[in-house]
Amino acid sequence: MNERRFAVRLLRGLATTLLLFAGTQAASRCLDCHQDMREGFAPGHAALAGDCSACHAGDATAKTRQAAHLGLIAFPGNLDNAKHSCGRCHARQLARVTQSLMHSGAGMVHTTRRVFGEPPSRPGSDSLESLGDSPADELLRKLCAGCHLGQEKKRHALDVSRDRGGGCLACHLNEQAGGGHPALGTNIGDGRCFGCHSRSGRISLSYAGLAEVSPGDGTGQANEPARLEDGRSVQAMPADTHHQAGLSCIDCHTERGLMGSDRPAQQKHEAVDIACEDCHLGRRRLRLDQWPQAWKAMKQRIPFPAGQDSEFLLTRNGTPLWNVELRDGRAWLYRKNGGGRVEIPPYEEGAHPLAREHARLSCAACHSQWAPRCYGCHLEYDPEERQYDHVLHRRTAGRWKERRSAVDNGLPSLGVSDDDRVVPVVPGMIMTLAHPALDGPRLVRRFAALSPHTIGKARDCASCHRSAVALGLGEGTLENGEAGWRFLPARKTLSDGLPADAWTDLEGRLPELPPFGVRPFRPRELRKLLQAPLAAGTDE
Repeated sequence: MNERRFAVRLLRGLATTLLLFAGTQAASRCLDCHQDMREGFAPGHAALAGDCSACHAGDATAKTRQAAHLGLIAFPGNLDNAKHSCGRCHARQLARVTQSLMHSGAGMVHTTRRVFGEPPSRPGSDSLESLGDSPADELLRKLCAGCHLGQEKKRHALDVSRDRGGGCLACHLNEQAGGGHPALGTNIGDGRCFGCHSRSGRISLSYAGLAEVSPGDGTGQANEPARLEDGRSVQAMPADTHHQAGLSCIDCHTERGLMGSDRPAQQKHEAVDIACEDCHLGRRRLRLDQWPQAWKAMKQRIPFPAGQDSEFLLTRNGTPLWNVELRDGRAWLYRKNGGGRVEIPPYEEGAHPLAREHARLSCAACHSQWAPRCYGCHLEYDPEERQYDHVLHRRTAGRWKERRSAVDNGLPSLGVSDDDRVVPVVPGMIMTLAHPALDGPRLVRRFAALSPHTIGKARDCASCHRSAVALGLGEGTLENGEAGWRFLPARKTLSDGLPADAWTDLEGRLPELPPFGVRPFRPRELRKLLQAPLAAGTDE
């Protein structure tokens, strides 16, 4: 950012803050005891360095510890407190965050209820904060609801592996190495994402080139697993090319995509604001003098000289990419946390043959190098034991026990999304489910769309057109004889008639739980894929 623009932005922020909290700082006695808390503030909050009560409440004029701490808010950014602190200046952002998926978990709630055969939506009870007592909601309470922004932050120290929740603090709080007040700002490292996003889809792990494996897998090999602080075993795999280029999560993911928009999303793909094409094709653009009023604050963060006729890229939802510079037919992305810029390679038609035939393919369908795959899970409920309830914040009767097996990492399978795009899919759950309310153990088989965040060189033709795993059939052997294609599975067949790692078969058999959001290839599509001629030297 040039010095003049930075100075203007800083002065505006200071003026606004001083007007909001004028008259309180002079009488504050907090720093009589907390002198070290005067240091460490990011520029946007520097004017509050002597006015603790503006965020923390309490009585800043009191002369005793007990009186000063009466009504004190230790963690102002927790969403239960934010309307009295952060929301006083950032009301629009707070309103969007409280209805975002990272707070509500609406898609997770609906999907889990479908798996249990329950109605996916219930009026007034469609978020992780308002769960009921059904078997599905009980599972969410005990195993899943710990990862959402509504969870309270209770420790000021940061713990990359275990941090969950904290509302605004979940992302914007940064610990100071030398003491002082934790900085609150927009310098958000990947460690702030790791606590939640290293689980489930394992995106934080995959992006950095780490694959979770079962304990003991690979022991004694050259690529022997390491152990995370929380005890999970991981193995080195190729990292995403964007990670190798030094890009943080927030370099691609926008405020709108992370903090939510004015329209609540129900599924993750609805919330994501950015797409590969937005940067590498760059067809959507606007000039600086056309900047949307809703995102005017972004103009102050532009890190390079820009005039009124300067052009900026837009996301698919119309969000300006303020950290991408377009100049002389080239594009550079400036890292939002500092560290310079990196040139964005443009899409090249010559490197993408058969564009018409491949028009339905998402970028990740070809360019994902690998994805986490787990083919075995057992969930069982024991009403006699007790377990922590993340909604009530205490131990309650009933315990869900989870056992995993067949953990794997490799090229992902492919499926067709609701908008008719071919996308990577992974086993969201291939599990047996046992609960006293069910008529015996239930086999549940569901694959889910995933952007693995392992972008690299494209997979070859045969890895799609001649791969049983890619086609959703599972591991095994594909044979083309006089009677046509047949498949010999490597894994045993389960009670629903499909191999243990499959999603469909050549005849189009589907799991008992109907697919939603994404589906496997239909028999006609499978035949077309298998009959496609491959380049010389790649066809078996």
